[in-house]
Amino acid sequence: MKLYNTLTRKKEEFVPLEKGKVRMYVCGPTVYNYFHIGNARPFIIFDVLRRYLEYKGYEVIFVQNFTDIDDKMINRAAEENITVEELAERFIHEYFIDADGLGIRRATVHPRATCHIGEIIEIIEKLEQKGLAYEADGDVYFSAQKFSGYGKLSGQSLDELNAGARIEVNEAKENPADFALWKKQKPGEPAWDSPWGKGRPGWHIECSAMATKYLGETIDIHAGGQDLIFPHHENEIAQSEGASGKPFARYWLHNGYINVDNEKMSKSLGNFFTVRDISKEYDLEAVRFFMLSAHYRNPVNFSREMMDQAKSGLERLYNTKGNLEHIARNAPSTEPARWEEQKLKALEDFRAKFEAAMEDDLNTADAIAAIFEMVKEINVIVKEDVSAWFAKGALDILLSLTGVLGLLTREDDGLDKEIEELVQKRERARKEKNWSVADSIRDQLKAKGIVLEDTPQGVKWKRI
Repeated sequence: MKLYNTLTRKKEEFVPLEKGKVRMYVCGPTVYNYFHIGNARPFIIFDVLRRYLEYKGYEVIFVQNFTDIDDKMINRAAEENITVEELAERFIHEYFIDADGLGIRRATVHPRATCHIGEIIEIIEKLEQKGLAYEADGDVYFSAQKFSGYGKLSGQSLDELNAGARIEVNEAKENPADFALWKKQKPGEPAWDSPWGKGRPGWHIECSAMATKYLGETIDIHAGGQDLIFPHHENEIAQSEGASGKPFARYWLHNGYINVDNEKMSKSLGNFFTVRDISKEYDLEAVRFFMLSAHYRNPVNFSREMMDQAKSGLERLYNTKGNLEHIARNAPSTEPARWEEQKLKALEDFRAKFEAAMEDDLNTADAIAAIFEMVKEINVIVKEDVSAWFAKGALDILLSLTGVLGLLTREDDGLDKEIEELVQKRERARKEKNWSVADSIRDQLKAKGIVLEDTPQGVKWKRI
């Protein structure tokens, strides 16, 4: 498998540190609000990478943090007259509701910054001892100019980065690129005891502490949005490698930006949407499908038109799944014909195309195209009077591949059973020539958005 490594600016063969095991860290949300569709993209993309690695037989230790202390959280908690901890609890709960809707699996560990103050302090002390950090009136800063590799992830020199950096009036930095490891307590802020007095951690240090604790000093994959390359991930490298003297992460992966209606997403333009907003109009599985329909490193344009296309594409997959399930339930359980065995074996060629796409830097767009080619072939085959054996085999392949992408996971909500019973009741009425009952049931089904189709295995239904 080849992955594009931001650190080396090229695709590289993925070889984990330990055979059969992958240690992976993905930056999670700051839990002061519902997360927006820009946040959703890395959560979905790197969930798929994890799923694919597991599909290939790796044991994946997957860590995604919650930032539960920072300026935004302090300000929001003050506005609502609640504690920062109460705010964090609320939006961690809300995160999981939306993440579940998007099909994002739970991480192996979801650590919180405030639960790792001891580990954070320990790293800062190491940096101080090595002369890479300095205290200034209760604040502690990392000295960027003393770390020789600073700028290697973003590809810019320290002079270039300094040109774009700034020093706040109340900061005592020695250099514009220096960044806070520990912040002195301000009145009313949450704080923890430390060798430098009461205070709280800076944003960047928490990820270094939690990645190191759960994955070790050198990890296989560190991932997140393109906006995190600088300063967040650049600073993580500096402080982690400065403290340990070892490479921090071997592969750095970053996804591209999301635009909304061809414009950069921003609150000022009124095109800023949370996943919770979107869920009021679209099934979140369609959002997931949309996110995977483009290569993860390319920018993607979120629009009503694109979402409608995603919804339509997803329903095509569900229709094929439904057809196969119907045949598997209702077709005779006979020995497969020779031609069926050959056709099912040929479907494995689409699995090979799917895997080739996924192993070329996680090209989910081409992987989805391979699935649709397979679906087209399946739909042609099942027009013949196929056996339950073929339907079950084709369904296994389809669900195996879509499962890697986290698609076609919709659970029976109880409505399916109710509809099946209505369809059977209508068929009995038709056989008894009770046309008024049959027509009444047809109207009931139509009101539920259900259409009926005649197939060699009997009548089946689908949503429209």
